[in-house]
Amino acid sequence: MYSEQNVLQSRGRCTVPEDNQKNENIKQHGCCKLDTYDWLEDINFIGDKRRFDIVEVRFKNNRKDFFRSPEDEIFRTGDIVAVEASPGHDIGIVSLSGEIVRLQLKKKQVDYKTAFFKKIYRKARTTDIEKWTLAASREVTTMIQTRRAVNELNLQMKINDVEYQGDNTKCVFYYTADGRVDFRELIKILADTFNVRIEMKQIGVRQESSRLGGIGSCGRELCCSSWLTNFKSVSTTAARTQQLSMNPQKLAGQCGKLKCCLNFEYDNYKEETNKFPPTHINLKTKIGDAFFRKMDILSGMMWYSLISNPSQYIPLKREDVLNIQNMNHKGEMPETFDDYSEFKEAEISYDNVIGQDDLNRFDNIEKNNRNKNNRNKSGQKKREFTPRSGQPKSSQEAKEGVKKPFEKQKEGLNRPNQNQRNSPRPNKPKTAKASNRPADATKQLVTGDIQQPKQKHKPKKRPKNNQNKPKPTES
Repeated sequence: MYSEQNVLQSRGRCTVPEDNQKNENIKQHGCCKLDTYDWLEDINFIGDKRRFDIVEVRFKNNRKDFFRSPEDEIFRTGDIVAVEASPGHDIGIVSLSGEIVRLQLKKKQVDYKTAFFKKIYRKARTTDIEKWTLAASREVTTMIQTRRAVNELNLQMKINDVEYQGDNTKCVFYYTADGRVDFRELIKILADTFNVRIEMKQIGVRQESSRLGGIGSCGRELCCSSWLTNFKSVSTTAARTQQLSMNPQKLAGQCGKLKCCLNFEYDNYKEETNKFPPTHINLKTKIGDAFFRKMDILSGMMWYSLISNPSQYIPLKREDVLNIQNMNHKGEMPETFDDYSEFKEAEISYDNVIGQDDLNRFDNIEKNNRNKNNRNKSGQKKREFTPRSGQPKSSQEAKEGVKKPFEKQKEGLNRPNQNQRNSPRPNKPKTAKASNRPADATKQLVTGDIQQPKQKHKPKKRPKNNQNKPKPTES
Protein backbone atom coordinates (compact mmCIF):
# COMPACT_ATOMS: atom_id res chain seq x y z
CA MET A 1 0.00 0.00 0.00
CA TYR A 2 2.81 2.41 0.89
CA SER A 3 5.77 2.10 -1.43
CA GLU A 4 9.29 3.33 -0.88
CA GLN A 5 8.74 6.14 -3.39
CA ASN A 6 6.15 8.00 -1.30
CA VAL A 7 7.32 7.32 2.26
CA LEU A 8 10.00 10.02 1.97
CA GLN A 9 7.74 12.75 0.61
CA SER A 10 7.17 14.13 4.11
CA ARG A 11 10.96 14.51 4.42
CA GLY A 12 11.30 16.52 1.22
CA ARG A 13 12.13 13.69 -1.14
CA CYS A 14 10.05 12.72 -4.15
CA THR A 15 12.04 9.54 -4.84
CA VAL A 16 14.43 7.25 -2.98
CA PRO A 17 18.04 8.47 -3.46
CA GLU A 18 20.45 6.39 -5.50
CA ASP A 19 24.24 6.16 -5.57
CA ASN A 20 24.61 7.58 -9.08
CA GLN A 21 22.17 10.46 -8.47
CA LYS A 22 23.53 13.99 -8.70
CA ASN A 23 23.25 16.47 -5.89
CA GLU A 24 20.88 18.89 -7.67
CA ASN A 25 18.34 16.12 -8.25
CA ILE A 26 18.24 14.92 -4.65
CA LYS A 27 16.20 17.80 -3.28
CA GLN A 28 14.13 20.11 -5.45
CA HIS A 29 12.13 23.14 -4.40
CA GLY A 30 8.42 22.44 -4.04
CA CYS A 31 8.87 18.78 -3.07
CA CYS A 32 8.52 19.43 0.65
CA LYS A 33 6.81 21.67 3.16
CA LEU A 34 8.46 24.79 4.53
CA ASP A 35 10.97 24.93 1.72
CA THR A 36 13.40 27.87 1.79
CA TYR A 37 14.93 29.50 -1.26
CA ASP A 38 18.59 30.49 -0.97
CA TRP A 39 18.74 33.87 -2.67
CA LEU A 40 22.41 34.26 -1.71
CA GLU A 41 23.49 31.05 -3.40
CA ASP A 42 25.25 32.71 -6.36
CA ILE A 43 27.03 35.30 -4.19
CA ASN A 44 30.47 34.37 -2.87
CA PHE A 45 31.24 36.70 0.02
CA ILE A 46 34.42 35.25 1.50
CA GLY A 47 35.17 32.00 -0.28
CA ASP A 48 34.52 28.31 0.17
CA LYS A 49 37.46 27.87 2.51
CA ARG A 50 36.08 30.31 5.07
CA ARG A 51 32.44 29.39 4.53
CA PHE A 52 29.93 29.74 7.40
CA ASP A 53 30.20 26.48 9.36
CA ILE A 54 26.55 26.21 10.51
CA VAL A 55 23.96 24.59 8.26
CA GLU A 56 20.22 24.07 8.54
CA VAL A 57 18.97 20.47 8.32
CA ARG A 58 15.35 19.48 7.89
CA PHE A 59 13.65 16.27 8.95
CA LYS A 60 10.09 15.03 8.70
CA ASN A 61 7.36 17.60 8.06
CA ASN A 62 8.26 20.96 9.60
CA ARG A 63 11.03 19.88 12.00
CA LYS A 64 14.26 21.76 11.37
CA ASP A 65 17.39 22.34 13.38
CA PHE A 66 20.84 23.95 13.08
CA PHE A 67 24.04 21.86 13.18
CA ARG A 68 27.73 22.72 13.13
CA SER A 69 29.66 21.19 10.25
CA PRO A 70 33.27 19.96 10.42
CA GLU A 71 35.96 22.33 9.24
CA ASP A 72 37.21 20.08 6.45
CA GLU A 73 33.89 19.41 4.72
CA ILE A 74 31.50 21.70 2.87
CA PHE A 75 27.82 20.80 2.72
CA ARG A 76 25.45 22.19 0.13
CA THR A 77 21.70 22.29 -0.17
CA GLY A 78 20.32 18.82 -0.88
CA ASP A 79 23.02 16.73 0.76
CA ILE A 80 21.79 13.81 2.89
CA VAL A 81 23.79 13.88 6.11
CA ALA A 82 24.10 11.92 9.35
CA VAL A 83 23.76 14.18 12.39
CA GLU A 84 24.12 13.79 16.13
CA ALA A 85 21.06 12.57 18.07
CA SER A 86 20.31 11.23 21.53
CA PRO A 87 20.82 8.35 21.41
CA GLY A 88 22.46 7.28 18.13
CA HIS A 89 22.32 9.37 14.98
CA ASP A 90 19.64 10.74 12.70
CA ILE A 91 19.44 11.25 8.94
CA GLY A 92 18.36 14.58 7.43
CA ILE A 93 18.61 16.77 4.35
CA VAL A 94 20.53 20.04 4.24
CA SER A 95 18.01 22.81 3.54
CA LEU A 96 20.28 25.88 3.84
CA SER A 97 24.01 26.45 3.87
CA GLY A 98 26.30 29.43 3.60
CA GLU A 99 25.68 33.04 4.52
CA ILE A 100 21.89 32.68 4.33
CA VAL A 101 22.08 30.62 7.54
CA ARG A 102 23.60 33.60 9.37
CA LEU A 103 20.53 35.67 8.46
CA GLN A 104 18.25 32.82 9.46
CA LEU A 105 19.81 32.65 12.91
CA LYS A 106 19.44 36.40 13.29
CA LYS A 107 15.77 36.13 12.36
CA LYS A 108 15.23 33.46 15.01
CA GLN A 109 17.22 35.52 17.53
CA VAL A 110 19.91 32.89 18.04
CA ASP A 111 23.49 33.93 18.81
CA TYR A 112 25.69 31.48 16.93
CA LYS A 113 28.77 32.51 18.94
CA THR A 114 27.44 31.42 22.32
CA ALA A 115 24.70 28.91 21.46
CA PHE A 116 25.34 25.16 21.49
CA PHE A 117 24.86 23.27 18.21
CA LYS A 118 24.97 19.55 17.61
CA LYS A 119 27.48 18.16 15.12
CA ILE A 120 27.19 16.76 11.63
CA TYR A 121 29.07 13.47 11.46
CA ARG A 122 29.34 12.87 7.71
CA LYS A 123 27.44 12.53 4.51
CA ALA A 124 25.03 9.61 4.60
CA ARG A 125 26.32 6.29 3.28
CA THR A 126 24.37 3.68 1.37
CA THR A 127 23.70 1.62 4.52
CA ASP A 128 22.49 4.76 6.31
CA ILE A 129 20.04 5.54 3.52
CA GLU A 130 18.72 1.95 3.53
CA LYS A 131 18.02 2.11 7.27
CA TRP A 132 16.46 5.54 6.85
CA THR A 133 14.12 4.29 4.12
CA LEU A 134 13.20 1.18 6.14
CA ALA A 135 12.40 3.27 9.22
CA ALA A 136 10.22 5.66 7.21
CA SER A 137 8.22 2.77 5.71
CA ARG A 138 7.23 1.58 9.22
CA GLU A 139 5.62 4.85 10.30
CA VAL A 140 2.15 4.37 8.80
CA THR A 141 1.61 0.85 10.15
CA THR A 142 2.98 1.93 13.53
CA MET A 143 0.52 4.80 13.76
CA ILE A 144 -2.45 2.55 12.91
CA GLN A 145 -1.49 -0.03 15.55
CA THR A 146 -0.92 2.70 18.13
CA ARG A 147 -4.37 4.16 17.53
CA ARG A 148 -5.91 0.74 18.09
CA ALA A 149 -4.02 0.37 21.37
CA VAL A 150 -5.22 3.81 22.48
CA ASN A 151 -8.84 2.83 21.81
CA GLU A 152 -8.46 -0.41 23.74
CA LEU A 153 -7.06 1.46 26.76
CA ASN A 154 -9.78 4.17 26.47
CA LEU A 155 -7.25 7.00 26.61
CA GLN A 156 -8.49 10.52 25.87
CA MET A 157 -5.79 11.32 23.32
CA LYS A 158 -5.30 11.37 19.57
CA ILE A 159 -2.19 10.08 17.80
CA ASN A 160 -1.44 12.52 14.98
CA ASP A 161 1.95 11.54 13.63
CA VAL A 162 4.81 9.08 14.11
CA GLU A 163 8.46 9.75 13.28
CA TYR A 164 11.24 7.17 13.35
CA GLN A 165 14.84 8.19 13.90
CA GLY A 166 17.19 7.64 10.97
CA ASP A 167 19.03 4.71 12.61
CA ASN A 168 15.70 2.94 13.40
CA THR A 169 16.34 2.84 17.15
CA LYS A 170 13.91 5.49 18.40
CA CYS A 171 10.32 6.47 17.63
CA VAL A 172 8.60 9.74 18.51
CA PHE A 173 4.78 9.85 18.84
CA TYR A 174 3.02 13.21 18.43
CA TYR A 175 -0.40 13.43 20.08
CA THR A 176 -3.04 15.96 21.08
CA ALA A 177 -5.15 15.86 24.24
CA ASP A 178 -7.35 18.24 26.19
CA GLY A 179 -5.76 17.40 29.53
CA ARG A 180 -3.15 15.23 31.14
CA VAL A 181 -3.04 11.58 30.03
CA ASP A 182 -1.51 8.65 31.90
CA PHE A 183 0.06 6.66 29.05
CA ARG A 184 2.52 4.58 31.07
CA GLU A 185 0.73 1.36 30.16
CA LEU A 186 0.66 2.45 26.52
CA ILE A 187 4.44 2.97 26.46
CA LYS A 188 5.01 -0.57 27.75
CA ILE A 189 2.80 -2.02 25.02
CA LEU A 190 4.52 0.00 22.29
CA ALA A 191 8.02 -0.86 23.48
CA ASP A 192 7.23 -4.59 23.50
CA THR A 193 5.56 -4.40 20.08
CA PHE A 194 8.08 -2.36 18.08
CA ASN A 195 11.32 -2.99 20.05
CA VAL A 196 12.43 0.65 19.89
CA ARG A 197 12.79 3.49 22.34
CA ILE A 198 9.48 5.36 22.77
CA GLU A 199 9.10 9.11 23.19
CA MET A 200 5.74 10.92 23.52
CA LYS A 201 5.35 14.60 22.56
CA GLN A 202 2.18 16.60 23.04
CA ILE A 203 1.42 19.26 20.42
CA GLY A 204 -1.36 21.80 19.96
CA VAL A 205 -4.11 21.88 17.38
CA ARG A 206 -2.19 24.41 15.27
CA GLN A 207 0.86 22.16 15.17
CA GLU A 208 -1.42 19.25 14.33
CA SER A 209 -2.80 20.97 11.24
CA SER A 210 0.70 22.05 10.19
CA ARG A 211 1.94 18.46 10.32
CA LEU A 212 -1.07 16.87 8.67
CA GLY A 213 -1.70 19.61 6.08
CA GLY A 214 -4.91 20.30 4.18
CA ILE A 215 -6.81 22.74 1.97
CA GLY A 216 -8.15 25.98 3.43
CA SER A 217 -11.41 27.78 2.67
CA CYS A 218 -9.53 29.94 0.13
CA GLY A 219 -8.77 26.85 -1.98
CA ARG A 220 -5.04 26.90 -1.33
CA GLU A 221 -2.81 24.77 0.86
CA LEU A 222 -2.77 25.68 4.52
CA CYS A 223 -0.29 28.45 5.35
CA CYS A 224 0.96 26.62 8.44
CA SER A 225 1.85 23.53 6.40
CA SER A 226 3.35 25.33 3.37
CA TRP A 227 5.35 28.39 4.45
CA LEU A 228 4.32 29.69 7.89
CA THR A 229 6.89 28.71 10.52
CA ASN A 230 5.89 30.64 13.64
CA PHE A 231 2.43 30.97 15.18
CA LYS A 232 1.30 34.34 16.51
CA SER A 233 -1.71 34.81 18.72
CA VAL A 234 -4.86 35.83 16.84
CA SER A 235 -7.67 37.75 18.57
CA THR A 236 -11.11 38.90 17.51
CA THR A 237 -9.83 42.49 17.52
CA ALA A 238 -8.23 41.81 14.15
CA ALA A 239 -11.59 40.70 12.74
CA ARG A 240 -13.43 43.73 14.15
CA THR A 241 -10.81 46.13 12.78
CA GLN A 242 -11.24 44.63 9.31
CA GLN A 243 -15.06 44.89 9.67
CA LEU A 244 -15.60 41.14 9.35
CA SER A 245 -18.73 39.41 10.56
CA MET A 246 -18.34 37.66 13.91
CA ASN A 247 -19.24 34.27 12.48
CA PRO A 248 -17.19 31.50 14.15
CA GLN A 249 -17.65 29.17 11.19
CA LYS A 250 -16.04 31.68 8.81
CA LEU A 251 -13.34 32.98 11.14
CA ALA A 252 -12.12 29.58 12.36
CA GLY A 253 -9.68 27.47 10.39
CA GLN A 254 -9.36 23.72 10.13
CA CYS A 255 -7.65 23.59 13.51
CA GLY A 256 -10.71 25.13 15.19
CA LYS A 257 -8.84 28.32 16.13
CA LEU A 258 -8.98 31.74 14.51
CA LYS A 259 -7.36 31.84 11.09
CA CYS A 260 -3.74 32.96 11.00
CA CYS A 261 -4.44 35.04 7.88
CA LEU A 262 -6.42 37.52 9.99
CA ASN A 263 -3.09 38.99 11.08
CA PHE A 264 -1.76 39.45 7.55
CA GLU A 265 -3.66 42.69 6.78
CA TYR A 266 -4.34 43.80 10.32
CA ASP A 267 -1.53 46.38 10.37
CA ASN A 268 -2.69 47.93 7.09
CA TYR A 269 -6.29 48.24 8.29
CA LYS A 270 -5.17 49.66 11.62
CA GLU A 271 -3.07 52.30 9.88
CA GLU A 272 -5.92 53.33 7.56
CA THR A 273 -8.45 53.42 10.42
CA ASN A 274 -6.39 56.02 12.26
CA LYS A 275 -6.82 58.40 9.31
CA PHE A 276 -10.61 58.60 9.77
CA PRO A 277 -12.22 61.36 11.88
CA PRO A 278 -14.13 60.40 15.07
CA THR A 279 -17.48 58.78 14.33
CA HIS A 280 -19.33 59.70 17.56
CA ILE A 281 -19.64 63.36 16.55
CA ASN A 282 -22.77 64.30 14.57
CA LEU A 283 -22.53 66.60 11.56
CA LYS A 284 -24.63 69.78 11.86
CA THR A 285 -26.19 71.43 8.81
CA LYS A 286 -28.98 73.94 8.29
CA ILE A 287 -31.35 71.19 7.15
CA GLY A 288 -30.65 69.09 10.26
CA ASP A 289 -28.10 66.97 12.06
CA ALA A 290 -26.65 63.77 10.60
CA PHE A 291 -25.29 60.78 12.47
CA PHE A 292 -22.70 58.17 11.43
CA ARG A 293 -23.84 54.96 9.72
CA LYS A 294 -20.89 53.02 8.29
CA MET A 295 -17.54 53.43 6.54
CA ASP A 296 -15.34 51.70 3.98
CA ILE A 297 -11.77 51.68 5.24
CA LEU A 298 -9.94 50.98 1.98
CA SER A 299 -11.91 53.44 -0.18
CA GLY A 300 -11.99 56.16 2.49
CA MET A 301 -15.77 56.68 2.34
CA MET A 302 -18.19 57.38 5.21
CA TRP A 303 -21.99 57.24 5.19
CA TYR A 304 -24.23 59.51 7.28
CA SER A 305 -28.02 59.82 7.65
CA LEU A 306 -30.17 62.76 8.70
CA ILE A 307 -32.06 62.36 11.95
CA SER A 308 -35.22 63.44 10.15
CA ASN A 309 -34.69 60.91 7.34
CA PRO A 310 -32.71 57.92 8.70
CA SER A 311 -33.49 55.70 5.70
CA GLN A 312 -31.39 57.84 3.33
CA TYR A 313 -27.64 57.24 3.30
CA ILE A 314 -25.40 60.18 2.36
CA PRO A 315 -21.89 59.16 1.14
CA LEU A 316 -19.07 61.50 2.12
CA LYS A 317 -15.32 61.39 1.85
CA ARG A 318 -13.37 61.31 5.07
CA GLU A 319 -11.67 64.63 4.17
CA ASP A 320 -15.06 66.29 3.73
CA VAL A 321 -16.29 64.89 7.03
CA LEU A 322 -13.23 66.32 8.75
CA ASN A 323 -13.87 69.75 7.15
CA ILE A 324 -17.52 69.77 8.26
CA GLN A 325 -16.51 68.86 11.82
CA ASN A 326 -14.01 71.73 11.85
CA MET A 327 -16.73 74.13 10.60
CA ASN A 328 -19.10 72.96 13.33
CA HIS A 329 -16.36 73.46 15.91
CA LYS A 330 -16.09 77.09 14.77
CA GLY A 331 -19.87 77.54 14.91
CA GLU A 332 -20.47 77.36 11.16
CA MET A 333 -22.87 75.02 9.38
CA PRO A 334 -23.06 74.19 5.68
CA GLU A 335 -26.34 74.52 3.80
CA THR A 336 -26.67 70.88 2.74
CA PHE A 337 -24.51 67.91 1.88
CA ASP A 338 -25.02 68.36 -1.87
CA ASP A 339 -21.70 70.17 -2.28
CA TYR A 340 -19.83 67.33 -0.60
CA SER A 341 -21.77 64.27 -1.67
CA GLU A 342 -20.41 63.77 -5.18
CA PHE A 343 -19.91 60.06 -4.94
CA LYS A 344 -22.45 57.95 -6.81
CA GLU A 345 -22.59 54.24 -6.60
CA ALA A 346 -22.29 52.55 -9.96
CA GLU A 347 -25.38 50.65 -10.99
CA ILE A 348 -24.80 47.02 -11.71
CA SER A 349 -26.08 46.21 -15.19
CA TYR A 350 -26.88 42.70 -16.27
CA ASP A 351 -27.37 41.71 -19.89
CA ASN A 352 -29.49 38.63 -20.31
CA VAL A 353 -28.11 37.16 -23.50
CA ILE A 354 -29.79 33.79 -23.40
CA GLY A 355 -33.11 34.86 -21.95
CA GLN A 356 -33.69 31.75 -19.88
CA ASP A 357 -33.29 33.60 -16.59
CA ASP A 358 -35.97 36.19 -17.33
CA LEU A 359 -38.56 36.34 -14.55
CA ASN A 360 -41.34 37.20 -17.05
CA ARG A 361 -40.66 34.26 -19.33
CA PHE A 362 -43.87 32.51 -18.25
CA ASP A 363 -46.20 35.50 -18.60
CA ASN A 364 -46.84 35.21 -22.37
CA ILE A 365 -47.78 31.55 -22.29
CA GLU A 366 -51.45 30.91 -23.10
CA LYS A 367 -53.32 29.80 -20.05
CA ASN A 368 -55.87 27.83 -22.06
CA ASN A 369 -54.01 25.02 -23.78
CA ARG A 370 -57.15 23.47 -25.20
CA ASN A 371 -56.92 25.48 -28.41
CA LYS A 372 -53.60 23.87 -29.24
CA ASN A 373 -55.23 20.49 -29.71
CA ASN A 374 -57.70 21.91 -32.24
CA ARG A 375 -54.94 23.14 -34.50
CA ASN A 376 -54.32 20.35 -36.98
CA LYS A 377 -50.93 20.47 -38.55
CA SER A 378 -50.71 20.40 -42.33
CA GLY A 379 -50.40 16.91 -43.77
CA GLN A 380 -51.99 15.19 -40.76
CA LYS A 381 -55.32 13.35 -40.79
CA LYS A 382 -58.00 14.01 -38.30
CA ARG A 383 -58.15 11.62 -35.44
CA GLU A 384 -60.89 9.04 -35.35
CA PHE A 385 -62.69 8.46 -32.10
CA THR A 386 -64.56 5.37 -31.07
CA PRO A 387 -67.61 5.21 -28.82
CA ARG A 388 -67.19 4.36 -25.16
CA SER A 389 -68.60 0.89 -25.68
CA GLY A 390 -65.20 -0.07 -27.06
CA GLN A 391 -66.51 -1.13 -30.50
CA PRO A 392 -64.19 0.28 -33.19
CA LYS A 393 -65.54 1.86 -36.35
CA SER A 394 -64.98 0.25 -39.65
CA SER A 395 -63.01 2.18 -42.25
CA GLN A 396 -66.07 2.51 -44.48
CA GLU A 397 -68.21 3.94 -41.70
CA ALA A 398 -65.46 6.34 -40.74
CA LYS A 399 -65.29 7.70 -44.31
CA GLU A 400 -69.05 7.98 -44.83
CA GLY A 401 -69.78 9.18 -41.36
CA VAL A 402 -72.65 6.68 -40.97
CA LYS A 403 -73.72 6.06 -37.45
CA LYS A 404 -75.63 3.13 -36.08
CA PRO A 405 -78.98 3.76 -34.37
CA PHE A 406 -77.45 2.62 -31.12
CA GLU A 407 -74.74 5.31 -31.39
CA LYS A 408 -77.25 7.97 -32.44
CA GLN A 409 -79.32 7.37 -29.31
CA LYS A 410 -76.28 7.15 -27.05
CA GLU A 411 -74.63 10.27 -28.50
CA GLY A 412 -76.60 12.50 -26.21
CA LEU A 413 -75.54 10.54 -23.14
CA ASN A 414 -71.81 10.56 -23.87
CA ARG A 415 -69.72 13.41 -22.60
CA PRO A 416 -68.05 15.40 -25.42
CA ASN A 417 -64.38 14.64 -25.94
CA GLN A 418 -61.61 17.20 -25.34
CA ASN A 419 -61.37 18.07 -29.05
CA GLN A 420 -65.15 18.41 -29.35
CA ARG A 421 -65.64 20.91 -26.52
CA ASN A 422 -65.35 23.96 -28.77
CA SER A 423 -67.63 22.50 -31.46
CA PRO A 424 -71.37 23.26 -31.24
CA ARG A 425 -73.18 20.78 -29.09
CA PRO A 426 -75.75 18.55 -30.86
CA ASN A 427 -79.40 18.72 -29.96
CA LYS A 428 -79.91 16.10 -27.31
CA PRO A 429 -83.07 13.97 -27.49
CA LYS A 430 -85.59 14.20 -24.74
CA THR A 431 -84.53 10.82 -23.47
CA ALA A 432 -81.12 12.29 -22.52
CA LYS A 433 -82.65 13.99 -19.50
CA ALA A 434 -82.82 10.62 -17.81
CA SER A 435 -79.03 10.53 -17.39
CA ASN A 436 -79.41 10.80 -13.63
CA ARG A 437 -81.49 7.65 -13.50
CA PRO A 438 -80.00 4.31 -12.53
CA ALA A 439 -78.16 2.16 -15.05
CA ASP A 440 -81.19 -0.10 -15.70
CA ALA A 441 -83.37 2.84 -16.63
CA THR A 442 -80.69 4.18 -19.00
CA LYS A 443 -80.43 0.81 -20.68
CA GLN A 444 -84.18 0.72 -21.23
CA LEU A 445 -84.08 4.16 -22.86
CA VAL A 446 -81.32 3.10 -25.24
CA THR A 447 -82.82 -0.25 -26.30
CA GLY A 448 -86.38 1.06 -26.55
CA ASP A 449 -87.86 -1.39 -24.04
CA ILE A 450 -89.45 1.18 -21.82
CA GLN A 451 -91.80 0.04 -19.11
CA GLN A 452 -93.39 2.47 -16.79
CA PRO A 453 -92.63 1.69 -13.16
CA LYS A 454 -95.43 0.97 -10.75
CA GLN A 455 -96.72 4.11 -9.13
CA LYS A 456 -97.14 4.11 -5.38
CA HIS A 457 -100.21 5.71 -3.86
CA LYS A 458 -99.43 8.76 -1.86
CA PRO A 459 -100.68 8.71 1.73
CA LYS A 460 -103.73 10.72 2.49
CA LYS A 461 -103.37 13.96 4.29
CA ARG A 462 -104.14 13.73 7.97
CA PRO A 463 -106.63 16.04 9.53
CA LYS A 464 -105.17 18.58 11.87
CA ASN A 465 -107.33 17.66 14.85
CA ASN A 466 -106.89 13.91 14.49
CA GLN A 467 -104.36 12.61 16.97
CA ASN A 468 -104.34 9.03 15.70
CA LYS A 469 -101.86 8.78 12.86
CA PRO A 470 -103.28 6.49 10.12
CA LYS A 471 -100.81 4.33 8.32
CA PRO A 472 -100.41 4.83 4.55
CA THR A 473 -102.06 2.15 2.45
CA GLU A 474 -100.40 0.61 -0.56
CA SER A 475 -102.27 -0.87 -3.54
